Amino acid sequence: MNEKKIALVTGANKGIGHEIAAGLGALGYSVGVGARDRDRRAAAVEKLRAGGADAFGVPLDVTDDQSVTEAAELVERRAGRLDVLVNNAGISGELGPGWAQDPTAVDFGELRRVVETNVIGVMRVTNAMLPLLRRSASPRVVNVSSRLGSLTLQTDPGVETGPVMAVYAPSKSFLNAVTVQYARQLADTNILVNAVCPGLVATDFNGFHGPRTPGQGAAVAIRLATLPDGGPSGAFFDDGGEIPW
Repeated sequence: MNEKKIALVTGANKGIGHEIAAGLGALGYSVGVGARDRDRRAAAVEKLRAGGADAFGVPLDVTDDQSVTEAAELVERRAGRLDVLVNNAGISGELGPGWAQDPTAVDFGELRRVVETNVIGVMRVTNAMLPLLRRSASPRVVNVSSRLGSLTLQTDPGVETGPVMAVYAPSKSFLNAVTVQYARQLADTNILVNAVCPGLVATDFNGFHGPRTPGQGAAVAIRLATLPDGGPSGAFFDDGGEIPW
């Protein structure tokens, strides 16, 4: 069994996911780069290795059962366990003018597509990786969410939460709820499960609009991925601290 700590980051070929992988690699983790696109995945692995990380590619489409099963088998063959799972892969769905998603005109097919990736995909990957996580001495699961998923903040008139996003924001609320249920189910184990918000990061996800860099956005996920034993579980954080649900 590999003596290095092993991490898998989904959607790690670019943006925040790539920076999470780089940060964990810099801490000495062997990092699986989960990504659908073969060429982008290979380029990301090469870049991480050039930076000194022990990185390996993991073909992974979070919406496909067979792909996820094969990814778990690959990690098992390589390491025999998994210490950290970062569920970073996500999509926003189609955006209208001003980045809005009007609930009165929502495309239900688009809603299903976003939930399939942002929620069901997270559950699919987590469930496939759980047997490997259970073999770790200090397993951690980090779900990359958003403050837009906070019902408390969305309903506070004193908090600016941007345009109405009737597809993306509820998908993150759903993900937050799922995070809580995993933490409850696994409360009698050593697996810590938390959600994180990277903030408004300039990546191709949002047309490179945002005041934060991918590295800044990755920092909170890296912190939660490396929590000490006895750390929080079933909570929601950004780099300023805990976020209300």
